Amino acid sequence: MSLRDQFTEQLKASMKAGNPARTSTLRMILAKLKDTDIAARPKGINKVPDDEVLAMLRGMVKSRRESVTLYEQGNRPELAAKETAEIAVIETFLPQQMDDAAVDAAVAAAITEAGATSIKDMGKVMAALRAKHAAALDMAKAGAIVKVRLSA
Repeated sequence: MSLRDQFTEQLKASMKAGNPARTSTLRMILAKLKDTDIAARPKGINKVPDDEVLAMLRGMVKSRRESVTLYEQGNRPELAAKETAEIAVIETFLPQQMDDAAVDAAVAAAITEAGATSIKDMGKVMAALRAKHAAALDMAKAGAIVKVRLSA
């Protein structure tokens, strides 16, 4: 089942269950997906593929995490809680992220594979990581680890 179908099925189930918070978040996801599809039309793409949908979802999670931080700084815990609940719903559609040990192992393997010896080779290492682990890897976290390892 494609992600689009999952969104629709989950929306129907949420509406039947009477869960307004989840329903609202799923409607927001579908609206963002429609915007993404419309933005891709000039390129000749009617419906963006699942990998771009995943990237869209990651972007939604990232913006909500930033909002949570700002709401907490502004002493607005009710808004931070709402954003956190939306993050939880969105993350149900994302692949499981690697834990810290797996990220370290993937970075070490990519450095070896790319033959990287200095910080100048960081681009090669990041490209190797993206090619193998794009869906399950937080590239920002991996980038920081790669930088530390290549700087040492």
